[in-house]
Amino acid sequence: MARKRKKKDDHMDESWLLPYSDLLTLLLALFIVLFSMSNVDAKKFAEFSSSFSSALSGGTGVMDNPSPVEVENPKTVGTKDTATDAKTKEEAQAAKKAVKEKRDLQEMQGQIDTYINDQQLNQSLQTTLTDEGLRITILDRALFDSGSAEVKEESIGLARELSELLISEPARKITVAGYTDNVPIGSANFDSNWDLSAMRAINFMKIVLENPKLDPANFSAQGYGEYKPVASNDTDEGRSQNRRVEVLVQPNVDLEAAKTK
Repeated sequence: MARKRKKKDDHMDESWLLPYSDLLTLLLALFIVLFSMSNVDAKKFAEFSSSFSSALSGGTGVMDNPSPVEVENPKTVGTKDTATDAKTKEEAQAAKKAVKEKRDLQEMQGQIDTYINDQQLNQSLQTTLTDEGLRITILDRALFDSGSAEVKEESIGLARELSELLISEPARKITVAGYTDNVPIGSANFDSNWDLSAMRAINFMKIVLENPKLDPANFSAQGYGEYKPVASNDTDEGRSQNRRVEVLVQPNVDLEAAKTK
């Protein structure tokens, strides 16, 4: 009896090894596919999933589960690249416009400086170009008598000649601002230095706008009185610098963009 049992054990059924080896082979293939899936797109992933699902007998395929590796949507990548390119192009165009605008303002500044030199007005007028625009500073002694807001008769021609230099294409916004020192007003015509500075700006602007080539809609007047000094009010020289009219020609684009060019 012992020999018969031993003989039966020697011929044990080993047919289970075939499906077991097939399963191992499929698992190995699965891991190889998953390992390489980091660079595959969504369309190829779907094709692999369909193929493996069909190979397995019925039920849900092992590839039907979400990919363990995040798959980038090529359409999304394309959209991001397009948006980045568009932003870069927009910034380049803005910088190009800013460079041209700054060059145009520099040309206007050169014309005004030439006029100042020709008329020997260097002690009364000066220009500066910043990101805010082209600023023309006129000390009050070149335009007004002490305590008065009326432009002096001999200075009306200066205002009219300056108006010709303010013409530009395209037109730009222009602000005329008045400033004083901190000495209390001694005129019965004005309640404060604030009133005096505002009226000086308005009266000067009125003469400039006699030029029909300038659009009043682009102009504005401001009065700051003694509250924005550029020098100390403790000296005669400082107070003289603080009594002024400033004409600011504003750029049509942001000049900051020109710094990136």
